[in-house]
Amino acid sequence: MLYIIKQISAALLVKLLLILSVYSFSFSAIAATSVDSVRLWRAPDHTRVVLDTSGQVSYKLFSLDNPHRLVIDIDSASNKAGFNKLTGKTVENTPISRVRTAVRNGNDLRLVFDLKEEVKPRSFLLAPNKDKPHRLVIDLYDQKVTTQKTVKKILDTPAPTKKDTNKTAAKRTLRDIIVVVDAGHGGEDPGAIGPKKIQEKDVVLDIAKRLAVLINKEKGYKAILTRDGDYFIPLRKRRDKAREVRADLFISIHADAFTNPQANGASVFALSQRGATSETARFLAKQENDADLIGGVGDVSLEDKDEVLRGVLVDLSMTATVGASLDVGKSVLGNMKNIARLHKKQVEQAGFLVLKSPDVPSILVETGFISNPTEAKRLASASFRQKMASSIFTGTKSYFNRKPPAGSYVEWKKNGSKESDLYIAQSSSESSQPAIGQPQQPLTTLTYKVKSGDSLSEIAQKYRVSTAKIKKLNNLKSNTIRIGQVLTIAEKKSEPVRKLVTHKVKRGETLSEIAQQYKISSATLRKRNRLSSSMIQVGQTLIIAN
Repeated sequence: MLYIIKQISAALLVKLLLILSVYSFSFSAIAATSVDSVRLWRAPDHTRVVLDTSGQVSYKLFSLDNPHRLVIDIDSASNKAGFNKLTGKTVENTPISRVRTAVRNGNDLRLVFDLKEEVKPRSFLLAPNKDKPHRLVIDLYDQKVTTQKTVKKILDTPAPTKKDTNKTAAKRTLRDIIVVVDAGHGGEDPGAIGPKKIQEKDVVLDIAKRLAVLINKEKGYKAILTRDGDYFIPLRKRRDKAREVRADLFISIHADAFTNPQANGASVFALSQRGATSETARFLAKQENDADLIGGVGDVSLEDKDEVLRGVLVDLSMTATVGASLDVGKSVLGNMKNIARLHKKQVEQAGFLVLKSPDVPSILVETGFISNPTEAKRLASASFRQKMASSIFTGTKSYFNRKPPAGSYVEWKKNGSKESDLYIAQSSSESSQPAIGQPQQPLTTLTYKVKSGDSLSEIAQKYRVSTAKIKKLNNLKSNTIRIGQVLTIAEKKSEPVRKLVTHKVKRGETLSEIAQQYKISSATLRKRNRLSSSMIQVGQTLIIAN
């Protein structure tokens, strides 16, 4: 009997252990996911919060009012992050005042973001990439965005000169050469990391800022930075910025790394329409193109051929833009060799996504290999960064001095014009300033003096007119032109073309927000675009004015 009791007790004990082990396994599985760390960055129009997690998570996000709060419920997760550090100066310039945490339903983690003002939240998950774990990204877009719009005056009215006592004098405005300077990486994406933890994103931002200062100091030039702080911008938005401002040149600044720490030297890259010119070029292009996966653009693929991206994907026939990129790249590379060893003596080409703009010459400058200890030390030096910025600008200026854009101050100076040439006499009965919003007649005939090496097709392309029109205006029987010949480019009384103002719908925008941005009513916007409702789609092009 005792033997039987012992056998029953042993069986019960085994069952009990099995039950306990299953329960323990279930509990550990439930609590297996944890939020391990939190990071925060401030961008001009939004605040990004990144949560590192030990695995993929399931979550819900919703907003509450009175007061404004953002609540994130993460299923079956524990808190190992230091949310208590998101206070004071850390969140000073953000809409966040503090973050509270709590356990919900026994196993879930609740995060409550107390907000100073209302925001438009966007969130997405990112899979592990390189040294980055699973991540939950929350972008808090500002509701109150101050937009400053400036209207450039076509004519400035100076005081009449003695020569024009009975006439008023008008001053023609010559445009600046616009250079968009792009500091690679930023925010969640540090780029390459060298010895002593020097980060590419910090090095290139400093060089980009120094380059922008040099550009803006030069009369006839204007620099625009894609980012001026430590925040992330997707590759598509970087190149789109150059297109939006109709830039004459896009320069992306980098300081990359290679698997071999002995790799060294500065480089300049242009877009390749076929394949990379070297294995290193192919490797670097892949490294840079992966930046969106590291920095975070959700599940958006830059290779999708949808309507949003078709406008910025490279046209295989854009030989002129790639040719100009190679030309300016050669000029920049020729000046960089004075301060740094070159990795290659010629401009290399690869499929960099950030360079795929069909109408803006674009180059990518590798200022050195941050993975090389010697070059990393130089890149950490403020004096070397200044020299690098100067060499890039000298090369850029050299290119534009040879091939200045039509209508620019640089072109005007190159043609030997004087300040007095900018003043155009008008009769006193004529208004020296057109009414606001009214189209203006060109005041003089636009001409061009043929220089050595010019061809009719190049001149036509430069002024964005057809070869046939120039031939007609100048009674040319063929495409033959001679040095010193003065060609009429535009007729004196030709009517200006009214500019069509459009807007491409971005993710998260509404019709009312777009109407408010351009200071028109939603009804007018619907009427101009023949919309039956206020529903709009991402990538849709809306007519604002025509």
